[in-house]
Amino acid sequence: MENHKWTVEFNCIKAHAGHQRNELADRLAKEAATSSELKASYSRIPKSAVKSELSESSVKKWQTEWDGTTKGAITKLYFPKIADRLNLKINVTPSFTTMVSGHGNIKSYLYRYKIIDSPTCSCKKGEHSIDHTIYECELLEQERGRL
Repeated sequence: MENHKWTVEFNCIKAHAGHQRNELADRLAKEAATSSELKASYSRIPKSAVKSELSESSVKKWQTEWDGTTKGAITKLYFPKIADRLNLKINVTPSFTTMVSGHGNIKSYLYRYKIIDSPTCSCKKGEHSIDHTIYECELLEQERGRL
């Protein structure tokens, strides 16, 4: 490897004197600082207002995309409005994710992808699906009663 020596030269320009672009910048800055018209039209916007507006805009865009997609049909049944879901404090667990997405350790899902041989629930009264688990499974009657 070669060693290179770099030299940097600095020139001092006192108050930008004699440089046309710098003089223009100075003149415009002075105009802006002394102009009552510019002062009256300027108002400071709090960072919190900008953050809130950006957040609201993002949620609206997300909602538009959510409404337009054909994916997530089961999840949409539980959470049709993005803003409502974001306001909920939910402990997201693998079981919760399985329930609201229909994907995971549920026999109807595993059977559809040929991971298991049968979608039948342990109660032998139907296909082990999200709806069956929540509304019909006899093995979960006591839990439904407590809820």
